[in-house]
Amino acid sequence: MLKSARNQQKDPEGRMPLSDHLRELRNRLAKAVLAILVCAVVAAFYYKDIVDLIIKPIKESVGCTQGFGELAKQGDKDHCGNVTMSGLMSPFTLMIKTSLVAGVVAASPVWLYQLWAFVAPGLHKNEKKYSLGFVAAGFPLFVAGGWFSYHVLPAAAKVLLEFTPDGALNLLPLNELIDLVLRMIIVFGLSFELPLFLVMLNFSGVITGRRMLGWWRGMIMGVTVFAAFATPTVDPVSMLSLATPIVLLYFVAVGVSMLNDKRRRQREDAKPADDEASDLDLTPADIGEIEPVTTPSLPEQADGGRSSSRVNGYDDIT
Repeated sequence: MLKSARNQQKDPEGRMPLSDHLRELRNRLAKAVLAILVCAVVAAFYYKDIVDLIIKPIKESVGCTQGFGELAKQGDKDHCGNVTMSGLMSPFTLMIKTSLVAGVVAASPVWLYQLWAFVAPGLHKNEKKYSLGFVAAGFPLFVAGGWFSYHVLPAAAKVLLEFTPDGALNLLPLNELIDLVLRMIIVFGLSFELPLFLVMLNFSGVITGRRMLGWWRGMIMGVTVFAAFATPTVDPVSMLSLATPIVLLYFVAVGVSMLNDKRRRQREDAKPADDEASDLDLTPADIGEIEPVTTPSLPEQADGGRSSSRVNGYDDIT
């Protein structure tokens, strides 16, 4: 009974006191953290398979044929690397870190929904529509960037190990290897979000598509420099493999922004100017029969309708 009464008292526009906002934030954070912990516990039972999946491309590209436990001999594979671990607590630490990362990824639908449910009541209808559209486009772009980096890393690893002196043995710490793969997935995924960010600025009215198009030289140079620092190798293949799709997505964002500017101009041209009167419909319309207006009669006075205050035929209101 109290719960239904509380729901009825909620503001339809999502406004509530600060204490209620903090209480709702606490509840939604608790649900998100609980979902992450549950997924992390489940992932802990399969963390070895998760680790194998993360390092599989690099292991197949530059890993030595002896496997994890044995060191490679000279001539077994040119410039190969042995995946190693050091320290007694390293396997346990690796299990905890891998499980938490997997839990965050697996529980992303839950904590993203909690975040949206907390923010959505304060948004207008158009803002909700645009927000859902940007989220729907941003998730595939991030996945595409992560998938791209996942398949670029093997070629990058080969180039890096080419610098190994003859007769030297490469030891690849597993912790550092997983950190490198995850960092590259995040960097590539966020890089693919750049065009979406430009489109958001255009839809907000901050920049126009024509201005974005005028930045194309500087944008290509900036993306190329960013790719040179973001990729772990110095070879042009890895750098161009990151810069090329970002530049293509940039021009797609410019095209979308210019179409949006054209639609906005057409909508503004259809409206009258600020100093122009709107077109009025002056066609006469039938209003029906007019009923006669009757005024209530004044009460008759005691002197037969004549007031003692009438002077020269007029009422003396004073």
